[in-house]
Amino acid sequence: MIAPPQDLKSWVAFLTDAEIPLLKYTARAIEHLKKDEENLSARAIAHVVNQDPMMIFRVLRYMQTHKRSNQLHDLVLVEQAILMMGMDAFFRNLPLIPLVEDTLQKNLPALTHFLRLVHRSHRAAHHAYEWALLLRDLRAEEVRVAAILHDLAEMLMWCFAPDKMSRIYNLQQANKALRSQAAQEEVFGFNFVELQIALAESCQLPPLLLALMKDQASKVQRIRNVSVAVNFARHSANGWDDAALPDDYKDIAELLRVNVDKAKYLVGAPAS
Repeated sequence: MIAPPQDLKSWVAFLTDAEIPLLKYTARAIEHLKKDEENLSARAIAHVVNQDPMMIFRVLRYMQTHKRSNQLHDLVLVEQAILMMGMDAFFRNLPLIPLVEDTLQKNLPALTHFLRLVHRSHRAAHHAYEWALLLRDLRAEEVRVAAILHDLAEMLMWCFAPDKMSRIYNLQQANKALRSQAAQEEVFGFNFVELQIALAESCQLPPLLLALMKDQASKVQRIRNVSVAVNFARHSANGWDDAALPDDYKDIAELLRVNVDKAKYLVGAPAS
């Protein structure tokens, strides 16, 4: 029996080659498309894949670790990746199993946490994309992909180490002042930012994507966009009375060069 990963290096090695589960909805939607020859296209498949952070990671990981000699550029967008590999190769090399719901069927609390995290990633991606359009970013879709993948390491750990993730959750419930990275380091011995960066490098994910996903006080507009969107999605998931939201509104206003009231309006915050 193979020993479970214990340290950062072994977790990176495990996740680099692991069979990453996808959402049941994703599998069903792609199976439906596969049977609908009139509407089957790389764009249609990409539209489904782009709603599932786990499947996005699977597609990009496969493309980066199976580069063709004629692939001159790293692929950040799912549709480009599917066009490059071809739909036959997509179905052959990226089977629609295993499923997250099956993986966590005996741990419903962990599944609930995972699905909430995916929902939060959708909100971050939505806002990041909308703000990129407002800022006339010609590659807004790259920003959206980076935002939805920002918390990928946390999602993966809910799937592969749900008991330890539950320990982190309980620690933070007992101590509201305990920061996420501190709790992660206490339970795992490393934090998920370290894991995500190491995993992205191991899977040869595009440097552009890695730069956009990193947590850092960057003045680069695109990186700042992702960071602000992720923070807002995280805090607003706790309710509109979360103590961190006023600072988020200021950050959004600064990013978009509008006043705070306009920023609150743009994100649908209730009137004061």
